[in-house]
Amino acid sequence: MSNPFVHIVEPLDLKQPLKKFFNLSKLEDVRYGHLPFSIRILLEAAIRNCDEFLVKKGDVENILNWKVMQHKNVEVPFKPARVILQDFTGVPAVVDFAAMRDAVKKLGGDPEKINPICPADLVIDHSIQVDFNRQSDSLQKNQDLEFERNKERFEFLKWGSQAFKNLKIIPPGSGIIHQVNLEYLARVVMDQDGYYYPDSVVGTDSHTTMIDGLGVLGWGVGGIEAEAVMLGQPISMVLPEVIGYKLIGNPQPLVTSTDIVLTITKHLRQVGVVGKFVEFFGPGVAQLSIADRATIANMCPEYGATAAYFPVDDISIGYLIQTGRDKEKVMCAKRYLEAVGMLRDFKNSSQDPDFTQVVELDLSTVVPCCSGPKRPQDKVAVSDMKKDFETCLGAKQGFKGFQIAPDRLNSIVKFNFEGCDFELAHGSVVIAAITSCTNTSNPSVMLGAGLLAKKAVEAGLTVKPYIKTSLSPGSGVVTYYLRESGVMSYLTQLGFDVVGYGCMTCIGNSGPLPESVVEAITQGDLVAVGVLSGNRNFEGRVHPNTRANYLASPPLVIAYAIAGTIRIDFEKEPLGINAAGKKIFLKDIWPTRNEIQAVERQFVIPGMFKEVYQKIETVNKSWNALDVPSDKLYAWNPKSTYIKSPPFFDGLTLALQAPKTIEDAYVLLNFGDSVTTDHISPAGNIARNSPAARYLTSRG
Repeated sequence: MSNPFVHIVEPLDLKQPLKKFFNLSKLEDVRYGHLPFSIRILLEAAIRNCDEFLVKKGDVENILNWKVMQHKNVEVPFKPARVILQDFTGVPAVVDFAAMRDAVKKLGGDPEKINPICPADLVIDHSIQVDFNRQSDSLQKNQDLEFERNKERFEFLKWGSQAFKNLKIIPPGSGIIHQVNLEYLARVVMDQDGYYYPDSVVGTDSHTTMIDGLGVLGWGVGGIEAEAVMLGQPISMVLPEVIGYKLIGNPQPLVTSTDIVLTITKHLRQVGVVGKFVEFFGPGVAQLSIADRATIANMCPEYGATAAYFPVDDISIGYLIQTGRDKEKVMCAKRYLEAVGMLRDFKNSSQDPDFTQVVELDLSTVVPCCSGPKRPQDKVAVSDMKKDFETCLGAKQGFKGFQIAPDRLNSIVKFNFEGCDFELAHGSVVIAAITSCTNTSNPSVMLGAGLLAKKAVEAGLTVKPYIKTSLSPGSGVVTYYLRESGVMSYLTQLGFDVVGYGCMTCIGNSGPLPESVVEAITQGDLVAVGVLSGNRNFEGRVHPNTRANYLASPPLVIAYAIAGTIRIDFEKEPLGINAAGKKIFLKDIWPTRNEIQAVERQFVIPGMFKEVYQKIETVNKSWNALDVPSDKLYAWNPKSTYIKSPPFFDGLTLALQAPKTIEDAYVLLNFGDSVTTDHISPAGNIARNSPAARYLTSRG
């Protein structure tokens, strides 16, 4: 059907007349210049896809009239540019496509016509677990176990990557979905089918919002919505309110992006942003790197918004070049964004659009902090951590309480580990993980951790051997620059060697703790602690035996690992005493921002990104060795305990069937407060006493 807005189509460059775009400035509508930048992306998609069937002219008018319509609960269609999936939630989507092919074949059609219409990328990152650490071959051992456990799933996904068009699979061992999206997959501006248009994405993972930090509008959706988009259908969404989050001032020298995001998370939880977009603006944004912005956007689900959008600016353009994208394409993208009024200058307040509400944060007021012990929004200043934890110990059971009896508050349990005697108490750190795309995508905090490790080792500090330490980067680029800058060996000496490339501890794939540690925790009914650079710390997520879990920046993860306890006041108490008897304080080894930036400028270079990503689809030898059939229909295994043909297409006929009546419907689940995706779909271990475990055991 013809598009009613075809009159605003024009070439971006007269030398390339076949490369066109919808020039929104030609709408000559004064409302456009006042729209939030995130809403402009919804508008462009509606105009470009307007066919008076799935997307109507009235939808375009509703979006243009956002200032009025945002309060009226009006639904608008949105067709994202692409879809991103991870293996945990992506397998069911590929299973459905395989089942659709079977159904088309049964009805006498051509099954090869069933493919994603919208480009889809699937990154395998949820399968690897920290079974081994502190060994020279931990990485290889963990990856071998990953393949042993997931062979059937991997074979199925590799079959899918060959059988379907428009579906790219990034093999295991490559990195974490959102970091790979940021560093490699994201286009910022799409160049497809002869048109330029803004990149946008929906993903089957709640932290898809991380890509908002680069100026690509994206958020997490359920599998059914993702499949609908893959099949060319728009998402129907309520036109959202947009909260303008104004950043002013400069961060203090000791503050990290992690501290900033934990501060924002607590603030926006108090403001109340569920179902809304948050759009960042103000001169403070110009002080943040793309990695900093991506860290803030990553934790959008934790503060409850749908999206946390940073419009594209010159820093975004610079990041694309730094990460090895084609310079000519990047400059073309910039010209497009300028032409349609979507390139932002955060220091120019005349560009500030209208917002539903404006809230403000002065970055100079942010202090080093953690969040916990049970929720990401429960921010605690590092200076208050000891006092806060000790208050939580005796407080009534709840988000900030463990209800430990007064006579048990100072319990100590002695235990033996590898022939040496140790003690555990409430607050003892037993897991310290530098993990998660939230932070491992950020060279400043990763190099900060490396420089802190170097200074700690040189000062004679160590980490107790029973603490489960690990480093699971979100991409191979991280290992590259840690190695080239000379800090990797120091991280390894403290136990933070690379154990895998994937989500790992962040999603609960933390693996087993030493038996003697578990026995000591159980014997003393101790509140043991996990410290991780992740984005979620709900009780039971990280590990069943760590009742308290704190989110912290990578340097702080190392600091608490060295201290061995959360019950420390870094300003007054030393991290440790070296062999010479000298007290070493955190301030003695904490690297300055200038030190970190100097190393980052020298070692985080475009060549690294190009080298890592040009071989990303072929670098995993185990993946390459998987032998899968080239058939276009999947050969279902009736004995499989994991991959089954779904019944959705049973009894499907060419003639449209009338909908059947729904009778005796009832509530499946009635949820209380603070129910998370962890409760609904846990990604960690399957409990031995669960029905699922009994079923799997019965099947061998």
